[in-house]
Amino acid sequence: MDYAVEMLNIRKEFPGIVANDDVTLQLKTGEIHALLGENGAGKSTLMGMLFGMYHPDRGVIKMSGSEVKIANPNVANDLGIGMVHQHFKLVHNFTTTENIILGIEPKKGLMVDIKSAAGKVAELSKRYGLNIDPYAKIEDISVGMQQRVEIMKMLYRDAKVLIFDEPTAVLTPQEINDLIEIMKNLIKEGKSIILITHKLKEIKAAADRCTVIRRGKCIGTVEVKSTSEAEMAKMMVGRPVSFKVAKTARTPGDTILKIDNLCVQNNKKVLGLKNFSLEVKAGEIVGVAGVEGNGQSELVEAITGLRKIESGSIIVKDSTINDLSVKKRIASGIAHIPEDRHKRGLILDYTIEDNMILEIYHKEPFSKYGLLNRQAIKKYADKIIEEFDVRSGEGGNSIARSLSGGNQQKAIIGREIELNPELLIAVQPTRGLDVGSIEYIHKRLIEQRDNGKAVLLISLELDEVMNISDRIAIVNNGELIGLVSAETTNENEIGLMMAGVKGGATHE
Repeated sequence: MDYAVEMLNIRKEFPGIVANDDVTLQLKTGEIHALLGENGAGKSTLMGMLFGMYHPDRGVIKMSGSEVKIANPNVANDLGIGMVHQHFKLVHNFTTTENIILGIEPKKGLMVDIKSAAGKVAELSKRYGLNIDPYAKIEDISVGMQQRVEIMKMLYRDAKVLIFDEPTAVLTPQEINDLIEIMKNLIKEGKSIILITHKLKEIKAAADRCTVIRRGKCIGTVEVKSTSEAEMAKMMVGRPVSFKVAKTARTPGDTILKIDNLCVQNNKKVLGLKNFSLEVKAGEIVGVAGVEGNGQSELVEAITGLRKIESGSIIVKDSTINDLSVKKRIASGIAHIPEDRHKRGLILDYTIEDNMILEIYHKEPFSKYGLLNRQAIKKYADKIIEEFDVRSGEGGNSIARSLSGGNQQKAIIGREIELNPELLIAVQPTRGLDVGSIEYIHKRLIEQRDNGKAVLLISLELDEVMNISDRIAIVNNGELIGLVSAETTNENEIGLMMAGVKGGATHE
């Protein structure tokens, strides 16, 4: 068998945790091989060793049959291994070509020979169907195009093995299809690809084989064609998982949140949200769909009081909250699952127990006459930890920092739902969680709706928005492009609207 890369019986320990426990991954030449696992399963650690960022404690790495020692990423590059990271590493005011040749600039005398480099970029771009403009500036091109520039950086350096780390997190549905096409073109040209992901749909669409890791151990490698999504999910989580959320039709009640002609500036001091209007009623989930950076953060920060409003109004029940403090907004019945769990969600050096009462520590029974009642706090925190399956070493006494990302997320969601809010704003509530935790959190969001609460869901995962929303608002470039009913729309219609094509009928 002709293998481009073999990682055989790899073990890697970090203090207190075995990240990879006897893992074997064999990448055939000319295949797309998916690496699937929940958060903290050890996928990134394994790929970090192939890319020279860590060294295995035990085990062997072979390329084309011969053992290699990958001391650092430069050695990986020399061996023909390239990696497209989740967060692109591009210089924004450089052109695409300048980014691609960074560090290996071709010289003509003392000058950098941009012209010949741009020629090579154009030629490679055509060969692999990348459509890159060699002279475009990074700051002027879409996120999907930036990713292609990252791919081109590897091709320019003649990489044979390409590692894609969760490459679809920032793309529209159409860009995801394009990326899968590009990967297939790369394979036709003799490259070999490892695709790290926890999205089963994409594995089915793109991969030939799939290796599943669970809690650092290798569960097995399967042929994708003959394995269902449900079987792969079960390998990944260790139990059967349901993908469709059960929800019954409901008639929404009174309007809880009314946003009227809202304008908000973004960090660049231009309008990030333009004349935006939207209502969320009691007993409904309104999803906001769009590619990252199209006004979602500005909307959430305006409602939660973290960003100043230029004009327009935000009304919760019957009162305008434009000028209320964050604390008063929480008291008026708004809860917020933030996008960035470290910056806004948790105080990482506090215990989980203390993190659970950040918004309510000043109320009884948690404190009286300024003294904290530890027993009441513990009881309250333990309830959330149990209900939301927050796993940690020492329960409520664990320091928040020591929990995995997924468990930090479950703790935040538990805390916000436990406030029993009138309006729950959930931003990327399942970002980076595996199918098992996603299933649970979706159930809890629908339970809020069924209890007559209003839920505003903001998510980049189109499947998630379509699966649990009742109505969907599509944003592009800070504007509301249209409102559709989740039951009657489809991915195609929403995808077009996300790209800014106003076509979706506003069918309420």
